[in-house]
Amino acid sequence: MTTPNAHNLCDILEPDQASRVLLHRSSDRSPSSGSRIAMACMVMKAAACSALSPTLPAHNLKSSIGHPKLLVHHSIGSKVPGVQWKGYSGSNFGQKPMAMNVRASVSTAEGTELDAISKYSEVVPDTVIFDDFERFPPTAATVSSSLLLGITSVPKGAYNSAIDSALAYNKCYVENSGERLSCFLNKALVNVGAEVVKTVPGRVSTEVDARLAYDTPGIVNEVHQLLELYDEVEVPRDRLLFKIPATWQGIEAVRQLEAEGIQTHVSLVYSFAQASAAAQAGASVIQIFVGRIRDWSRTNSGDKYVDEALARGVDPGISLVTKAYNYIHKHGHKSKLMAAAVRNKQDVFSLLGLDYLIVPVKVLKSLKESKADLEDKYAFARRLSPSVAKAATFSDDEVNCSWNCFLLLC
Repeated sequence: MTTPNAHNLCDILEPDQASRVLLHRSSDRSPSSGSRIAMACMVMKAAACSALSPTLPAHNLKSSIGHPKLLVHHSIGSKVPGVQWKGYSGSNFGQKPMAMNVRASVSTAEGTELDAISKYSEVVPDTVIFDDFERFPPTAATVSSSLLLGITSVPKGAYNSAIDSALAYNKCYVENSGERLSCFLNKALVNVGAEVVKTVPGRVSTEVDARLAYDTPGIVNEVHQLLELYDEVEVPRDRLLFKIPATWQGIEAVRQLEAEGIQTHVSLVYSFAQASAAAQAGASVIQIFVGRIRDWSRTNSGDKYVDEALARGVDPGISLVTKAYNYIHKHGHKSKLMAAAVRNKQDVFSLLGLDYLIVPVKVLKSLKESKADLEDKYAFARRLSPSVAKAATFSDDEVNCSWNCFLLLC
């Protein structure tokens, strides 16, 4: 069998990016090394796609009419996830091995701010498995192409055997090289996911290849393939989520998958249109990036919802999460809401009552080290609740419109 050409597979990557992965074991000349190199290139491409971050919240969609794929505009950042590792404070470390992005339980000390806020929301650290692991044992995790890139970049790190066994999977050795590498990638995700399931009590979310973001049948087919692989290693389906981007096509895939009883995790949500459509589609989990919306609003204007929030003196990211939470609970949708890209304590206090708060370890440490002033009713008041949501008001268009309708009205 011809060894895949690493240069052809990595032709879209900058040399300094590729050099961090290719031939990381220069003395390794085992039969699988060519496949390992090829898959490393492939996961770098997938990781680059998964790093997509919208250049604008997708509220103003007038320019997207008739062209749903423009619902969310993306730009690829200059840093590929997994090439440089995220530490406690968000700085980059060149040597620290990356294991997995995990959501972990929080052990609180009585009387701390962390103890006070944990009464209202499930507070989970935004961390990797090696970050403060003893104090933040993982309860759930996400397996992604970025994780695989980190694994392949560490010669004798954790989960390397999961990659090696994926490369030895006989069913992947088909004639078409693209299909072969996609099979390797999926099998590697599942092998790692199956190991992670053994270590966490909660659900493991497996990221669907972001290059399928605008391909509904492709996403559905990919999830079915991943499920078949998980079935082979006997991972219960109720322990699994599948992370799908909130494009028009992605949410249509969510609708189909949830109708089959497959749990989905919708990410890259930056607008009420996306959040409400995901809820209507029956998404199990909806993830909104609070800090990213704030960042965008600092240098952009003209978005209806962002401008309205700023006029009220409200953070636009917090405003979106609040509106989405109220919509979900007022109209009886099953979705759980998750806030990510939480940047500081005030973000946490402003979202108390939300289902999940994904909080950086740096902020968690500060909360854990601070005594709670329970007389400060503003800081520790529940902001989001089903009873408050019942009093929220929405326009007829927001309540009744289908996803296609939102394309025309937002």
